Amino acid sequence: MTTPLAPQTITPAMTRERAQAVASGFDLRALPPDFLANPYPVYTELRETEPIKRMPDGSVFLTRHADLMAVYRDAQHFSSDKHVEFAPKYGAGSPLFEHHTTSLVFNDPPLHTRVRKLIMGALTRRAIADMEPGLIQLVDKLLDRIEAQGGGDLIEDFASAIPVDIIGNLLGIHEGERGPLRQWSLSILGALEPVITPAQQVEGDRSVTAMLTYLKGLVAERRLRPGDPERDVLTRLVQGEANGEQLSEVELLQNCIFLLNAGHETTTNLIGNGLILLQEFPETKDKLLRNMAAVDHDAAAHEAVLSAAVDEFLRYESSNQLGNRRVVHATQLSGVDLPVGSLVTLCIGAANRDPAAFALPETLDLQRSPNKHLAFGFGIHQCAGLSLARLEGRIAIGRFLQRFPGYHLTAPPVRGGRARFRGFLHAPFATV
Repeated sequence: MTTPLAPQTITPAMTRERAQAVASGFDLRALPPDFLANPYPVYTELRETEPIKRMPDGSVFLTRHADLMAVYRDAQHFSSDKHVEFAPKYGAGSPLFEHHTTSLVFNDPPLHTRVRKLIMGALTRRAIADMEPGLIQLVDKLLDRIEAQGGGDLIEDFASAIPVDIIGNLLGIHEGERGPLRQWSLSILGALEPVITPAQQVEGDRSVTAMLTYLKGLVAERRLRPGDPERDVLTRLVQGEANGEQLSEVELLQNCIFLLNAGHETTTNLIGNGLILLQEFPETKDKLLRNMAAVDHDAAAHEAVLSAAVDEFLRYESSNQLGNRRVVHATQLSGVDLPVGSLVTLCIGAANRDPAAFALPETLDLQRSPNKHLAFGFGIHQCAGLSLARLEGRIAIGRFLQRFPGYHLTAPPVRGGRARFRGFLHAPFATV
């Protein structure tokens, strides 16, 4: 048996004075390491003093739940298109530029509407329910391996392995060819950070190119041998809507990359963050285990307990912390003028701890109800795979806890060190 890690070492504290100092000069392009380790004190300070914060580059940073909701609801004034922002960042015509300006999340209608409709047609409630037996089998196989080892790494050996297989199955990627997916995803999504190094640009461009090369072969194969469009997302994207407009080859390939990345990174963070939060708050973990045991023979009640827990993990440590919009028609937000061209950052992590929207927001309450968090966004750009992500989180975390109720971290977990996507890269643990 190994010595458990002290809970208080997981998320380092930040003094009020330090939070005030970071908030006063807040700049997404120059974030200090202690902010990346624990941004929430700074978010609290911004929300209380400058909820619409003007940053040095002229953009604004939003931290109130109500302001984010107003932007999400107003797609006429706030655009998700990123051509203007990403051209100087990546270089027009670069692989990263072509990918991120073509993917579903960074587009407005009509492209957004066409792609989302095709994806949602293969992610129906029935289709997701049909995935559950295979997901349980996958999770149990991973848990068997962990049990044989007596532990491992919560991220590498468990959290990241689940979405890779699920999204790989959705797109029909051969099991033996899924090895590079996680690193490609980390490199491409890592390039979405406010500032990237030349090395990150090179690695991101290389990863997009490698993914495109692989997917071209996969798409060609699917054209010859289509799958079931009600279950196989790639077949549905290839075939398009009956008597409707089809995606171009570029749109098709780039949105396959988007699906692989979005479904992988955010779900990995959900599972990893949830299990690590339970180490940080052992009394909350014990209460969850008791609540699970109390309804062990009632499948619906058991699912409800875990579903509420998953949503609270998403609220408390949102996998995706930041979103962006550009003002395309002059407007106001909470009395602040926003002229055409204004860049707006929506801080999901701050909004999800807004006391105006959540009682005791700094408390991890796994029975919180209602829980109108924004971890999946809202409006026309709400995450298309939210039901699948919730299923993965519920099955993965629930079965892990049932198998290893006494698990504990054996070394400090290593964060990804990013502002946009909040999660861990490594978290060594023992099962007992």
